[in-house]
Amino acid sequence: MMSHEIWSRAQKDTVTAALARSVAAHGSRVFLDFSGDQYSYADIDRESTRLARGLIALGVRKGDAVASILDNNLHAVLSWFAINKAGAISVPVNTAYKGEFLRHQLNDCGAALVIAEADYAQRVIEVQDGLSAVDTLIQRQGELAQSSRLKVLPLIDIFEASSEPLADQNLPADLAMLIYTAGTTGPSKGVCCPHAQFFWWGVNTSHLLGIGTDDILCTTLPLFHTNALNTFFQALIGGATAVFESRFSASAFWTTLAQRRATVTYLLGAMVPILLSREARPEERVHRTRIALAPGVPGHFHAEFARRTGIALLDGYGSTETNFVIGAPIADQKPGTMGRLFEGFAARVVDAEDNDVADGTPGELVLRAEASFAFATGYFGTPEKTVEAWRNLWFHTGDRVIREPDGYFKFVDRLKDAIRRRGENISSFEVEQVLLSHPDIATAAAYPVRSELAEDEVMAAIVRQPGSALDEVAVVRFCESRMPYFAVPRFLEFVDTLPATENGKIQKYKLRERGISDRTWDREAAGITVKRR
Repeated sequence: MMSHEIWSRAQKDTVTAALARSVAAHGSRVFLDFSGDQYSYADIDRESTRLARGLIALGVRKGDAVASILDNNLHAVLSWFAINKAGAISVPVNTAYKGEFLRHQLNDCGAALVIAEADYAQRVIEVQDGLSAVDTLIQRQGELAQSSRLKVLPLIDIFEASSEPLADQNLPADLAMLIYTAGTTGPSKGVCCPHAQFFWWGVNTSHLLGIGTDDILCTTLPLFHTNALNTFFQALIGGATAVFESRFSASAFWTTLAQRRATVTYLLGAMVPILLSREARPEERVHRTRIALAPGVPGHFHAEFARRTGIALLDGYGSTETNFVIGAPIADQKPGTMGRLFEGFAARVVDAEDNDVADGTPGELVLRAEASFAFATGYFGTPEKTVEAWRNLWFHTGDRVIREPDGYFKFVDRLKDAIRRRGENISSFEVEQVLLSHPDIATAAAYPVRSELAEDEVMAAIVRQPGSALDEVAVVRFCESRMPYFAVPRFLEFVDTLPATENGKIQKYKLRERGISDRTWDREAAGITVKRR
């Protein structure tokens, strides 16, 4: 249950105020650990203030958007805090983005300034002629990239000498971040996340996980994802230590948990079957980890994972637009369900006309928050999409669920035309735009098919131009240089026509229902790999 003290505190809470409180309470304690490099709460406060002063000197003002394309390292976190301390809005960009994916996001958020790793800075320069607002590129490390159009500055030179605290300009309703999520009928949309939303993420999740000041939270997920952001705010609010590794490795996972002395970890749906598919080894038990937040893991994996590793899996439900709204403590978990509704939120299961359906009947999950600004406030620059998603004053998740008579919710499938592959949200529209830019492709449709890991894989049905001899490997190589690695289709099928309505709209549900056929080409079975960068 949430106390009135927590509730009232949320009404005036901001990301910057949360840091100030934690510095006062836990200043010298280790806050962040990046692969063994440790930083206290006071360190993060001091260095982010120095960077904030530098950003202000470059002209960053309240309400500005500042984009960052950074790996899991100290500067990713310093950049968030610095941007917010300057009163601006942080826009963390997926580090796999390139080409049109990257250009769209930078133009959509209107950022004039981008902070990037050296490799990603080069990607920005590759699309510089199509950028409408970006004029300054701050490079984290390495020899500075050369640009004829953008001012390129080393990040280390941006830090000001003074760490004198800045006045907190932020209110709970002010935007802390724009987090881009896959579109369903168009390009990716920026989710407007206010400061108070992150407070509730941290409070709700840490409550379920039982996090205290002695806990060490370890994640291998990237810091531009809501899941890793949630880990960060759990630590910030609870006074714990957060460990961020560079990426997930099944072979190194258990060693990492042991070396970092982690008590809590984080697993996306596909990661659990990947770990269980490996031969059991003693190191699966040589760790201190007691619990893992593991949304979307099929129920039949829970008992086996706990038996082999000693780690309990905790399911739940949340989204970038909402919060962690559905879950249950480990003692009350029912594998195969997401849990029950948290206090402070309302949920309904509805039909296509927003009428409630009976318990046990599938319908769309719609949500509402009672606390002010505990949910996102809409989609950036697209009021029509905001009105559509929040119609009748309920957020429509696009997820089909069942509410059971005991109040537990069970996930069924997605209504949205989006693909979720190993934790990545992929816009089928954006995949299709890349495919359609190939001169030998007449039309194409991208859609999800189920994988052996209980999540989606990307499949594309392609109609070639007359006389074309385009093959599957050529399609993969074309996509590889133009989209994130995780969006490159695994399954391809050349077809003569695509199913369509009378007015020409592709009927993707027919493609999804048909799924993989004996004519489908499998990239992985063919041994064709895709470079991650």
